[in-house]
Amino acid sequence: MRHPIPTVLVTGATAAVREAAIASALDDPATPRSDGAAIILEGLPSGSSPLAQSDQLLISRIAPGCLCCAGNLVMRVTLNRLLRQRPARLFIGVAATTHLDQLRSWLSSPPYDQLLVLSPDLHT
Repeated sequence: MRHPIPTVLVTGATAAVREAAIASALDDPATPRSDGAAIILEGLPSGSSPLAQSDQLLISRIAPGCLCCAGNLVMRVTLNRLLRQRPARLFIGVAATTHLDQLRSWLSSPPYDQLLVLSPDLHT
């Protein structure tokens, strides 16, 4: 049986702030980058990103919009593609926190309840 993937929802005022928070979490010695993380980012970076694509880091970007409402289909397809690669960890950078509880609920519902385990949110 597969173990659920630890998943963190990351919120912050800008894409740059969210990406910096994820980069910092990845640089934590307790959770090295080499373990294979996947990242879904809502929105485009405003410049250079501290997150560089690598063999151990899978990055997908989704156009800004509510991930549980307007972006549900895009989010579902992106998430399913990443989950097929069985990352050790998953970060989801969310631009707006309006429906964060609904997104968390959606990720806790079948089939994702068997694939993911939600960790405490990372608020920046």
